[in-house]
Amino acid sequence: MNNTLGDKISNLRKQHKMSQYKMAEALNECGIYITNAAISAWEKNNSLPNGIQLLAICKVLGITDIYREFIGENPNDPLTKLNDKGREKAMEYVSLLLLSDQYIKESAEIIPFKRKLPLSLQGTSAGTGDFMNDENFEIVEVGEDVPIKADFGVHLNGNSMEPRYKDNEIVWVQKSDNLRSGEIGIFYMDGMTYCKQLKKDQESYFLISLNSDYPPITVSADNSLKIFGRVLS
Repeated sequence: MNNTLGDKISNLRKQHKMSQYKMAEALNECGIYITNAAISAWEKNNSLPNGIQLLAICKVLGITDIYREFIGENPNDPLTKLNDKGREKAMEYVSLLLLSDQYIKESAEIIPFKRKLPLSLQGTSAGTGDFMNDENFEIVEVGEDVPIKADFGVHLNGNSMEPRYKDNEIVWVQKSDNLRSGEIGIFYMDGMTYCKQLKKDQESYFLISLNSDYPPITVSADNSLKIFGRVLS
């Protein structure tokens, strides 16, 4: 293998015209919560993705033959011994088999996945911050477009998280009272509820808006901060 794993990830990402930030977003949607800084570290070979992360990378980048992409020709694949013309003939025969009902693999009927989740009747910045109160929720039926790890949904108020999230958009949240720096969550502080990105340094916490028109909110020792959960959508 001439290229390192980091080189491979970088080249494939660029082939898909995907920025490191967009790739991080796509991985987050797969349940892999990392930042663009982690992708940069992979591509510079300062660190390596673990097995689960690598599988998610392959999904995001549309890689179906992991062995061939990252290692080389698969010795267990008979097509590797054929030239381009031979591969073409082999695929023609496969096409003929697929056209015949005799060789089609039986598959189970796919039933659309539905489940019910709470959706907050109040939006962020509504003032009470009491998302855990049953009276503030309605139960809605959701489909596969909602992340499987979601526990509840919230309507956003305002444009502070644009361009990623729009005013009145529903975001789906996984309950958690602890977030890593760089993750987006739902927070309650001093009577106000926020959807923000959490940033930590050695001494302070900040709630960051993605819209640069809004300044960071500094969390001091005098503030009462509660984390409701991690935004997944």
